[in-house]
Amino acid sequence: MTVNAERQVCALIIVMKPDSTEKNISDITSTLETLGLGVHLSRGEERTIIGVIGDKRMLDDVPLTLMGGVEKLVPIVEPYKLASLSFQPVSSVVKVKDVLIGGPELVMIAGPCSVESRKQIIGVAKDVKKSGAKILRGGTFKPRTSPYSFQGLEEEGLKYLKEAGEETGMPVITEVTSEHTVEIAFDYSDMFQIGARNAQNYQLLKAVGQSQKPVLYKRGPSTTIEEWLNAAEYIMSEGNYNVVLCERGIRTFETSTRYTLDISSIPVIKSKSHLPILADPSHAAGFSRYVHSLSNAAIAAGADGLIIEVHPDPMHAMSDAAQQLTPSEFDLVCKDVAQIAKIVERNFHYGNQ
Repeated sequence: MTVNAERQVCALIIVMKPDSTEKNISDITSTLETLGLGVHLSRGEERTIIGVIGDKRMLDDVPLTLMGGVEKLVPIVEPYKLASLSFQPVSSVVKVKDVLIGGPELVMIAGPCSVESRKQIIGVAKDVKKSGAKILRGGTFKPRTSPYSFQGLEEEGLKYLKEAGEETGMPVITEVTSEHTVEIAFDYSDMFQIGARNAQNYQLLKAVGQSQKPVLYKRGPSTTIEEWLNAAEYIMSEGNYNVVLCERGIRTFETSTRYTLDISSIPVIKSKSHLPILADPSHAAGFSRYVHSLSNAAIAAGADGLIIEVHPDPMHAMSDAAQQLTPSEFDLVCKDVAQIAKIVERNFHYGNQ
């Protein structure tokens, strides 16, 4: 169901009693849908919670508390409704083809900043898969600070990216920068990425929401956590709940790194939202020598995985050369992630074994 974020809100959640029946749930669901409201069921071990999506005024004359199986009604007070942990107390798992993000297994996304050639992307794809990567990344539309910098291979790059994914059996993710690029990239990619430069491009967020394709949504460099979740709401309000957040560093007064990776945002997000969260140490650091340590810290803090830039020859990369790892350096990161995963009670199969 598509919800107009300007006119409608997710008003409340209905907490069902432990002994409520399927008929109780069905009766409430039917009543809500008859009123034109959307329904989202979250089934826990002991209770079922029904999220109500729509205009709360439609419920003014409906005695929900008197309906069978209802324990209580809980208004959602956060400005972000659909992304709130109140709306869905069970952590979301986002499926990208056969890869699950947010489940017991940590997910590594890896690949070059930019797809530069067919040979390059296929070679990198094979290398990162050997180390444990599950999803292949590659930029094809590159929003650059300078108009004279490499802007990406666009659709030609998308074809190479898709071919590399098919050859290695990995889903692929690429950044979209406009509603037009969403249309172009739709048939080539399995997941869209919204970069930091477009973190509050609300028309683009609506467009990827309408696509119903999984979305990796990066935090803007000056975006607060509440603003970040509110913006994610634009995607979800279009009926697309397949959203994965990504902490990629925020702008601070520090100049030693490109940005400051806000490790604290990971547990904060876990306390406020049911959405999975990854970390991007490449863009945060800006220098490859810091990526390994930041990767370890992010996993230890509770991230559901990482997205890391990997290039076969970083010194000659056409974009973001300084922050890209070699395949052998990425392999060392994956080896450490496998060890930390055991400590934080997560799974990670180093070497894709």
